[in-house]
Amino acid sequence: MRIAELSTPELRQGHAHSQSHSHSQSHQHLLSQIESSIKQTENLSPDQFPPDTISADLSRFSTQLSQLAPFPNSLKLLIWKLSYRLWNACVDLSNASSLRSLPPSKAEDHAKLRHVASDLLFIASDVSGVPSPAIKSASFYLKTGLIWHDLRSFDLASLCFERATDIVSKIDIDKLSDAGERKLLLDLNIARSKTAWEIRDRNLAIALLNRAKGLLFGTPDHHKALANQYLAFGKTALAKSEESQDLNDALKLMNEALDLYEKGLREARTRQETVDLKDLRSKTLRFISALHLQKNEFESVIKCVRVLREECESGDHHPSLSVLAMKAWLGLGKYGEAEKELRGMVVNKGIPEGVWVSAVEAYFQAAGTAGAETAKGVFLGLLGRCHVSAGSAVRVAHRVIGDVSEGSRVRAKVVAELVSDNRVVALFNGEGAAKQRTAMHAVLWNCGAEHFRSKDYETSAEMFEKAMLYIPFDIESRILRAKGFRVLCLCHLGLSKLDQAHEYINEAEKLDPNIVSAFLKFKIYLQKKDQNGAIDQIQAMATCLDFTPDFLSLAAHEAVACRALAVAVASLSNLLNFYAPGKSMPATEVVVLRTLVTILTQEPGNELEALKFVKRVHDRASELGSDCFFGTGEVGRRERNWFAVTSWNLGTKTGKEKNYELCGEFLRLASEFYGLLADGQAEENMVCKSLILSVSAIIASENQRKTTLSESEVKQALELLDRAGKILKSILPGTQLNGDQLTTTEPDLYFIYTICAYDIHGRLNDSGSQLKLVQKFTSSKAHNPKHLLQIGISASQGPRTNHEVATFALNECLSAFLSSSSPDYQNVALIVRRLIGVTSIHKGDTDDEAVYGMYKQAYRVMVGLKDSEYPTEEGKWLAMTAWNRASLAVRLGQTDVARKWMDVGLQLAKHVPGMETYRACMEDFINDFEKRFCAPNDGERKIDSARSII
Repeated sequence: MRIAELSTPELRQGHAHSQSHSHSQSHQHLLSQIESSIKQTENLSPDQFPPDTISADLSRFSTQLSQLAPFPNSLKLLIWKLSYRLWNACVDLSNASSLRSLPPSKAEDHAKLRHVASDLLFIASDVSGVPSPAIKSASFYLKTGLIWHDLRSFDLASLCFERATDIVSKIDIDKLSDAGERKLLLDLNIARSKTAWEIRDRNLAIALLNRAKGLLFGTPDHHKALANQYLAFGKTALAKSEESQDLNDALKLMNEALDLYEKGLREARTRQETVDLKDLRSKTLRFISALHLQKNEFESVIKCVRVLREECESGDHHPSLSVLAMKAWLGLGKYGEAEKELRGMVVNKGIPEGVWVSAVEAYFQAAGTAGAETAKGVFLGLLGRCHVSAGSAVRVAHRVIGDVSEGSRVRAKVVAELVSDNRVVALFNGEGAAKQRTAMHAVLWNCGAEHFRSKDYETSAEMFEKAMLYIPFDIESRILRAKGFRVLCLCHLGLSKLDQAHEYINEAEKLDPNIVSAFLKFKIYLQKKDQNGAIDQIQAMATCLDFTPDFLSLAAHEAVACRALAVAVASLSNLLNFYAPGKSMPATEVVVLRTLVTILTQEPGNELEALKFVKRVHDRASELGSDCFFGTGEVGRRERNWFAVTSWNLGTKTGKEKNYELCGEFLRLASEFYGLLADGQAEENMVCKSLILSVSAIIASENQRKTTLSESEVKQALELLDRAGKILKSILPGTQLNGDQLTTTEPDLYFIYTICAYDIHGRLNDSGSQLKLVQKFTSSKAHNPKHLLQIGISASQGPRTNHEVATFALNECLSAFLSSSSPDYQNVALIVRRLIGVTSIHKGDTDDEAVYGMYKQAYRVMVGLKDSEYPTEEGKWLAMTAWNRASLAVRLGQTDVARKWMDVGLQLAKHVPGMETYRACMEDFINDFEKRFCAPNDGERKIDSARSII
């Protein structure tokens, strides 16, 4: 409100008198400058703001003027008038701008102008003829301080309030009769207290309020104003309470407010004053009750509520009382009393929705699972009230559900019954409840998800089903409904209810056919152990628009977990079709192939299928490059080594199972993989072994199939052997070449190489190479008599005999056995018989001496042996065959030849146990032959007679 200018006769006389006096030059200059600035402010239009320079200039002029004090009364009166003009100009500007908010900087300028006006009035101090100048100056500072307080410039506000306090401190309070002046003193203390509270000087703030108790003057309004400030401080302390001390301070402040309200009631004179003070008293009691509740002083809460309800005829029925009482009863553990309070709110239609929903939440939080049924009953009972909303249903459902913990299953069931009630569902009908419908769906969905994570699939399925009630049946919501069907499918999968899961996923596919639905159907087929259905579903997955190869990898993992290895193989086989250079895939191609081979080898009978993928590994490595396919560094080396070892193991396994065709293929691939690792002798050794055993398996496969190797197969075997031969000569560990002498620490390997090479060269009719191979083997330290015996026997029989190799090998073998410290005469006898056979077949009558020499060698061996040391049967065979060779010579009249053979036969028979009878017959026949050697007919008869005896 604009302050009227002073125009009393006394002032006019004082002004005229002041003009009569000459002012000093400095006074006039400052006052003229102040007046000039004030005029600028007065001339501003309502939509203009004072320039920033005006407040700065006036502040500077005011400071300079204060330094010239004291002033004569006429000058004081002029300053007083200028102060009022400036104040009124500020009032005009404030009124003009009250409908729009001032920018912060302009608001501060406005406050600065007010502050200058207050300072000018203070400089004028007491002016003769002006009533209560101190009160007016203090009021200027009070109003200016309030403006600074609103701008949160608490330092400047304190400065104004303190200046005003200094001014009024010199006034005798008892002499104040004007009600406005008394109210000014109270307002000043309260305002100063509020500012002290804001700058966290609580002690000063409360001290100032206590000081203000002496300024009430027995007026109800004064009691009310001071009590309101105590209550405001108490509410602030309660809201920001972090420690028990804060609660105690808040309680003290509110008790002070309550005491002041009661004193004000005693001073009240009108009905309206009484009603207002009673309302404030009840409000304070409610706050005190809430404070006691926060301090867990439940008995005090009940006492406060009883006082409030009984203090008048009708009682206080504020909505918060039921909540306070219920919480207090809960704190005391009296759930029956708390339930009465809660159910009482159902019939009290004056209680706002937010209050009883909060009460339901508080009751359930305290009563826990035991209160779930009550919370549901109360809410359903409230449905008949017009102000029940969908939002309240969401809040109650959310509170009852709580966290997944002990008893959560019971609470979830209660909520399921609550939200499926037709009356509750009806709350969410219409477009206006779309937001709440979404919120309820989220509450139920999250509850279902929590139970799903804790593997409580039954409760989870129920919550997801109820969540479906809050999804509209429109086109926009079909994806959300499909999502609900999919998650229900997962729940029933967890419960092993496969038929229900299948039904849900079929519904989801109708609404939103995508890869997730296809994959879930795949899982159902796996659970049903329908491997054919699962494999067909893999093909269906690949036709989905949002398909990615990752799902094939995931399908393989699921299949392996279900031990459906055929399905896993089908998944990974399809995954291989998507590999292309530069394409991002869930796993590298080599990892997929390794996994395939691993899966296939877990069950017998899959070796042929495994061979197909091992071959693919070799082909892809050749196509893309070893480093590109397997990887570089240690990772790539491990991959190469894995396939090398696996191929070797599969080769040896199939070899043991006499599946020589697969054995040969696996070992050949093993040699290739070990060749990629050939950075040391160990790997080269494995390359060599794999090559040699691969050819051995090829030859064994031919014998097993009773077929003949084709020309291409023979060439392939020869190439493999050539590679192995080069390694044997140069790299194989323990092998060294000294001229033509090859020595090795793996004689069996070198023997297998020799016998395989001998066989392959025999197919090429290369007898010269065969002999060289055997001679080289014989000259090495790797050979032993048994190996040579086997080579000799192989060369002496079969469709591709080689008498030169047989003779050489058997002779070398015989020499080796005979040179031993403990000869094996069983093998010696076998070699002798073989040599006699080979020599007889290939030499025949053209070199009878060669055969005869073998018999004589046998005789020399037998001489000096113990009985049966030389195999008896072999000795008998030698003696009898030598004797029988004489028959042809006798018939042909070759007496010398006949005598030679009969003599060696008789000599052999003498060293063979059990041939005594034969030997006697032989001796008789020889004696008779010597007597009648000239009578060929008789000789022939006797010999024939002797042969028949043998």
